[in-house]
Amino acid sequence: MLSRAAARQAASLRAATLAAPSAFRPRSMPAIWSRGMAKNNKQQPSRFATSPNSHAQKPSPPPPGSAASQSASQSTPEPPKEPAAERVSESNAPQEPTQEPIPDLSKLPDLTQGIPSTLEYETSGATDKAALSAVEEEEAAKTGGRGGRGKGELPASAYVSSTERRRQKLAMWALALTGVSAVVGVAYLGRDWDEEELKKNPEVPNGWGIGLWWKRAMARMGSTVSYYQEPAFEKLLPDPDPSFARPYTLVISLEDMLVHSEWSREHGWRVAKRPGVDYFLHYLSQYYEIVLFTTVPFATGEPLVRKLDPYRFIMWPLFREATKYQDGEIVKDLSYLNRDLSKVIIIDTEPKHVRAQPENAIILPKWTGDPKDRELVSLVPFLEFIHTMQYSDVRKVIKSFEGHHIPTEFARREALARAEHNKRIQAKSSRGGGMSWLSSHLGLKPSNMSLMVAPEGEENPQEAFAKGKMLQDIARERGMRNYLMLEEEIRKNGEKWLKEEQEAMEKAQKEAMKSMKSSFFGWFTPAEEPNKESKSN
Repeated sequence: MLSRAAARQAASLRAATLAAPSAFRPRSMPAIWSRGMAKNNKQQPSRFATSPNSHAQKPSPPPPGSAASQSASQSTPEPPKEPAAERVSESNAPQEPTQEPIPDLSKLPDLTQGIPSTLEYETSGATDKAALSAVEEEEAAKTGGRGGRGKGELPASAYVSSTERRRQKLAMWALALTGVSAVVGVAYLGRDWDEEELKKNPEVPNGWGIGLWWKRAMARMGSTVSYYQEPAFEKLLPDPDPSFARPYTLVISLEDMLVHSEWSREHGWRVAKRPGVDYFLHYLSQYYEIVLFTTVPFATGEPLVRKLDPYRFIMWPLFREATKYQDGEIVKDLSYLNRDLSKVIIIDTEPKHVRAQPENAIILPKWTGDPKDRELVSLVPFLEFIHTMQYSDVRKVIKSFEGHHIPTEFARREALARAEHNKRIQAKSSRGGGMSWLSSHLGLKPSNMSLMVAPEGEENPQEAFAKGKMLQDIARERGMRNYLMLEEEIRKNGEKWLKEEQEAMEKAQKEAMKSMKSSFFGWFTPAEEPNKESKSN
């Protein structure tokens, strides 16, 4: 009985072994091995197949009737019984290998030409902050969701280099030194006035109050800044010379009035002289003290003026250094000229340059290089008439032409006065004729007639009036004779004058250089001792 029972248990154990799961069966081949075997028809043993001695290596079942066999029989459930044919077909059927995806090598980068750039990848947004959100969440979870440094981390100051600490310390010292300097500077500027300063600033007295201290500091600071905003001299022109009989001063501009400069790629900078400039300067020099007032610096304008006016009909050239800087603009302040403003006329092309004394100004349009321009020359009759009539205040004359084109309006008024004068001549009533009719039409009264007495060799004014001439006609004839005589002298002696002036300038330069050398070397050479004769004397 025992032998039969043991035999049945052994048979059931063998059937369970045949129906065991895949752990006791040979594993399937990888895909790469299956492909290799498809190419090679020879049957090759698989490295994953079970060896023939695997059954021999298994432990032998315990003997029947033992305690181990009984426990094994109780713990191992009896497998379900299946038909033998199905078990044989299942065990003999080959298992299909799993197919692995084949990579597309055409999409891989070509490294034969070097490592490709990652700029496009980085700029496409792949490296933005969103990619680091997971890392940030992990860091926040580690720190407990609170800001600041985590446990065991060093403070931010521990990561600052020693060089950076020195820089920060130097910056703090520099800032402190600047503050102390500012306080000391204000304290020094706010000191009490001396006698001369007190005369110039009577509205801010001396004292120890903080308010007075601050006002004195601001006043001194303002005077320092005004040094660069005011003209170089308080009097730009010397006192009038009584021997120089020029009762009026004519101030003219340079840029876009007497000359026009332009730049081209072909020729570079070129300067053109306005038509009629020579006649304007030469003719009016007999009536006016001509002053050039320009915003061009001396270093740039002085050579240009010497080229423009070699015979120096411009008596006083004034440059950028003589102007005033006010509210961000350059101003030609006539109050610094040291002349009576009632006798001063300024001609300019920029209204903002003459805004300090607009009542003395005649504004002309800018000359842009037109060779047929006559705007400047057309002002000569008007300026000549002012000198002829000897008006006490030229500002009233200029105001009477306000809103009109002066040359055109003056010609119209002169034509009306001439028509009235001719009517009087025809009526044989020459009382007051010719001398005051134009002035009456201008709405002005002359203070003195400069042509009442005719010089030697000229026609008597009364005889000229009887012939139908007006006062301005006599003045023009006289002025034209003087102009022609002057031009004749220039043609004869002009080169000689220029040569003499050049020699005088060279001589003055040599003397100045000699004086400079002597004063420089005098610091290094001992002074000569006087001789004995001079000592005895």
